Amino acid sequence: MNQVSQHILAPFTSLRVISVGSLSFPSSLTTTNSNSPPFLLRYFSVRAMASHVVGYPRMGPKRELKFALESFWDGKSSAEDLQNVAADLRSSIWKQMSDAGIKFIPSNTFSCYDQVLDTTAMLGAVPPRYGWNGGEIGFDVYFSMARGNASVPAMEMTKWFDTNYHYIVPELGPEVNFSYASHKAVIEYKEAKALGVDTVPVLVGPVSYLLLSKPAKGVEKSFSVLSLIDKILPVYQEVVAELKAAGATWIQFDEPKLVMDLGAHELQAFTHAYSALEASLSGLNVLIETYFADVPVEAYKTLISLKSVTGFGFDLVRGTKTLDLIKGGFPSGKYLFAGVVDGRNIWANDLASSLGVLHALEGIVGKDKLVVSTSCSLLHTAVDLVNEPKLDKEIKSWLAFAAQKVVEVNALAKALSGQKDEAFFSANAAAQASRKSSPRVTNEAVQQAAAALKGSDHRRATNVSDRLDAQQKKLNLPILPTTTIGSFPQTLELRRVRREYKAKKVSEEDYVEAIKKEINKVVKLQEELDIDVLVHGEPERNDMVEYFGEQLSGFAFTANGWVQSYGSRCVKPPIIYGDVSRPKAMTVFWSSLAQSMSKRPMKGMLTGPVTILNWSFVRNDQPRFETCYQIALAIKDEVEDLEKAGITVIQIDEAALREGLPLRKSEHAFYLNWAVHSFRITNCGVEDSTQENFPTEILVHIASWILGRGVGGRCAFVWLYWHLFAGLIMLALVDDTTTMSWTDPHPHVLL
Repeated sequence: MNQVSQHILAPFTSLRVISVGSLSFPSSLTTTNSNSPPFLLRYFSVRAMASHVVGYPRMGPKRELKFALESFWDGKSSAEDLQNVAADLRSSIWKQMSDAGIKFIPSNTFSCYDQVLDTTAMLGAVPPRYGWNGGEIGFDVYFSMARGNASVPAMEMTKWFDTNYHYIVPELGPEVNFSYASHKAVIEYKEAKALGVDTVPVLVGPVSYLLLSKPAKGVEKSFSVLSLIDKILPVYQEVVAELKAAGATWIQFDEPKLVMDLGAHELQAFTHAYSALEASLSGLNVLIETYFADVPVEAYKTLISLKSVTGFGFDLVRGTKTLDLIKGGFPSGKYLFAGVVDGRNIWANDLASSLGVLHALEGIVGKDKLVVSTSCSLLHTAVDLVNEPKLDKEIKSWLAFAAQKVVEVNALAKALSGQKDEAFFSANAAAQASRKSSPRVTNEAVQQAAAALKGSDHRRATNVSDRLDAQQKKLNLPILPTTTIGSFPQTLELRRVRREYKAKKVSEEDYVEAIKKEINKVVKLQEELDIDVLVHGEPERNDMVEYFGEQLSGFAFTANGWVQSYGSRCVKPPIIYGDVSRPKAMTVFWSSLAQSMSKRPMKGMLTGPVTILNWSFVRNDQPRFETCYQIALAIKDEVEDLEKAGITVIQIDEAALREGLPLRKSEHAFYLNWAVHSFRITNCGVEDSTQENFPTEILVHIASWILGRGVGGRCAFVWLYWHLFAGLIMLALVDDTTTMSWTDPHPHVLL
């Protein structure tokens, strides 16, 4: 194996393998753990003939890759150590999928940082500041692009479509000289083949890659990155040629940009690119994979007209309208990769419903041309339920993490081929019925309260100028008051105290005293700095979403349900399984304690309903906005209790508001309408003299939307935040519904 290329091997999950007779398969599929859902314990020994997985989580079931990466970055382990962890993870998942009966197994989807960055390395599109002078790209340049180094900053990182994953944005311009600089895709294909697993190499498609890029610094903003298409295609041709020579029979191009709002010239780029690649692709089966939304009509027409393509993959979970397009016309003789198993959530598939969809598609494309697939890469879900022994047994029976979704894909494929496992389907149906009827899911009082919301838009009764007068009279703040965004750095000692209290190793009295001491230190620091509105520093909180979710009904938490956010950073989203309510006050004790330490106003600090929603695995049995309204009602109760306790300034963080913004512009207004409405619900009941702050990264978008719809929006007040730790000053924008401050987004704590 090429020594330098090994430096960017893609990782995968390490699983213990059990042998039974002549078969070997992962223990995660055969476990007898009594806490595991019974319908997920069965192994399918007969290989399904039409099953596909778009991609799989990289971190490993216990975040093995994370720890290997951070050890390497800290200089505690060698590149070879990291390579070995990556190789073990990768090989174990290929073996897992093979033994589970998956026919189309992906390779080159596992990355030591990011798949788009891997493509940048493949194309040799390294910005000049990293000092790369050609040759195979190794760890030094690769991680410098991802993380920066002592002398130059990292490349920009941004959201991967509407997921909570982030990718490294390519920086391109007319002077970039593309060259084949990373053979990772070919190396990993050969590696899998040596293990006896024939895989489908996956590449980020050339058009999506360019559309995901930005003009490099110094390049005109008007520069069209699509003008580079003919410069990058020769590299793709080299990669394809090497894969063919290595024995690949299928190749997958991920072109997720096809689900976006594209113009005619952008769609033409797809036609041009795949026509130019046609000769190189001759002799290969070519799959173009799309995901995350419906494919628009014109994009669908462009896609299915591509002559060099053998199969088309669609997200039929978030892209249900695509079904109508398929029914209206699908090219004869082509494969349909039907993404019916959700890659973005953790709920067990409704197998009977999915099988019905597949049977309908079978009548359109033919039995031998239908492939059961995941809706997108399983990168966006947790790894394996086997690692959740403490999770409530009933709730666990409703779930499927990545390992279980692989089993679901194969079960559906087997059923299509006439080998339906009746016991497996029956157990699945029982779990679905259990979830629908469980009293822990439905709370009539919450349902009624949420239903009553429809009668009002929850605007404040008094106008903003009257409220500002009342607030100023009560708070007596200077023209440009100062405050901080809220959370102070948490020491190892603080984390230890919280951890030991949770494990019942320290008494509640000792825990309160430790947190009280930290709050007092933070309050004194702010007074010394002459801050006008204080915060208590949030030393009692682990995560801005988890902290609240742990105190709300309808939430469940995992021990190892980690999901990659970027690089080695992972989040562990709560699971919203039922109606949400607030059994008791969540922050009043700590905020009141902090207020007693100073005569200056102390802010109450809350996470907003939209952020809690967008940073959780959300129930899929009702619209997301209904769940958001329920969370808003719970936060409303907390806001009013803080006010009763004498807290006169309350901050509601909506750091993740933009993360829920739909991919299509035509759907933005509906989302923003219920998202802003959810925020209004939280503060509609407070007194005029109580001030609410709304820090968010998308306030400008909201303000533009509000102004455009003519619902108020005059700039009535300016609040200046001095962010002590970031050193950022942001001007505030408000509408006439509340005092809303625009700051940099509150960071989601990443572990």
